[in-house]
Amino acid sequence: MKTSVVAPIAVVAVAIAAAGGYWFGQQRTGTAANPASTATTAAPDKGAPNAVVVEAVTAAVASMPQMITAVGSLRSDESVTLRPEVAGRVVRIGFEEGRPVAKGALLVKLDAAVNDAEVQQAKANLVLAKSKYERAIDLQKQNFISGQARDEAENNFKVAEAAQALAAARLAKTEIRAPFSGIIGLRSVSIGDYVKEGQDMVNLESIDPLKVDFRVPEIYLKQVQVGQTLEIGLDALPGKTYQGKVTAINPLVDAAGRAIVIRALVKNQDTALRPGMFARVKLFTREAQDALVLPEQALVPQGEEQYVFRVVDGKAVRTKVEVGQRRDSRVEILKGVARGDTVVTAGQLKIRDGTPVTFASLDKSTGPIAAPSSGPVAAPSPASVAAPSPPPVRAPPPAPVAAPKASAPALPPAKAESNVPKPAPKS
Repeated sequence: MKTSVVAPIAVVAVAIAAAGGYWFGQQRTGTAANPASTATTAAPDKGAPNAVVVEAVTAAVASMPQMITAVGSLRSDESVTLRPEVAGRVVRIGFEEGRPVAKGALLVKLDAAVNDAEVQQAKANLVLAKSKYERAIDLQKQNFISGQARDEAENNFKVAEAAQALAAARLAKTEIRAPFSGIIGLRSVSIGDYVKEGQDMVNLESIDPLKVDFRVPEIYLKQVQVGQTLEIGLDALPGKTYQGKVTAINPLVDAAGRAIVIRALVKNQDTALRPGMFARVKLFTREAQDALVLPEQALVPQGEEQYVFRVVDGKAVRTKVEVGQRRDSRVEILKGVARGDTVVTAGQLKIRDGTPVTFASLDKSTGPIAAPSSGPVAAPSPASVAAPSPPPVRAPPPAPVAAPKASAPALPPAKAESNVPKPAPKS
């Protein structure tokens, strides 16, 4: 009875011990095959410098027109406010407000009854003076009058001519005519109004072409010339640009703003532009040429000087630069940076001259920026950058072993000699 119970229990114990040994052996084998899996938790090398993460771009060459940006105002090519030179009552208005008018067209007529009478009187006096002068010439030839009497007759004739011309001029001033072709403005008088000398009546504007007056700093004095082209844009007409040419440069520099006043002409055939509009001016001083450009955020201003951080051998190098024009969030670099140099664009506040750096993001517009090949960029210890190893191979669970029946009592392990049959007792 005891032999039949102990045998299955011994078999189960041996199977469990064999499975445990197999699993423990596999664990040791997996660890030995993947030593890097335990290295990932190792502490980094404390001797390596701490690199600062920054963003950078590569200095590139781009085509950039040499131009000066400014703001200005549109002005009429010709502009006048019509005012009468003589007092009188308005009897006729010969225009429609806001309409084009031709040069010499009658715009306003004043009452000219008195002036007409003065002209007739002057003409009559002129006829009389002329006849007296002619008679005096004949009498003087016959020596019936003296030379002095002849001279007096001649003088009276000339005075009568002048009086007649004066009366005619006064009559002409009762008619206000357009001095040039243009668009008439809004009148401030009506028929029947009595106007005095110099009173505003209506404005006249010539708006094709238009003048553009703008100012540039005096440092650009040598760059601006008559005949240079420009382009204007207006906030009132988004998306449209108009071309023009510089016609004059004021020889006097404005002492208040140390600026040069420039005037240009812009075509306005569609009459979309109007005097008084605000204009954004781009004056092209030279043709487009290749220039070394960087994003504006790469600049680190200090007082009146500009600096950038170049990356050389994995370290930041503070470099003074000379900048040119700025356009579309880019700045032209005249001196201090060469083509292909790596320049920091973000993170300048965290670095100083000589600080080790590493790149976090690269500007795709200028191409990828590779880390400098002349030296490592503050690489951490190998243990901290070791590639993660695959998870260890675990041994499959041992096959299930039939457990003893519940009715079998639990017995302590049998001794080895218990399996040897004992001799039968003597009868």
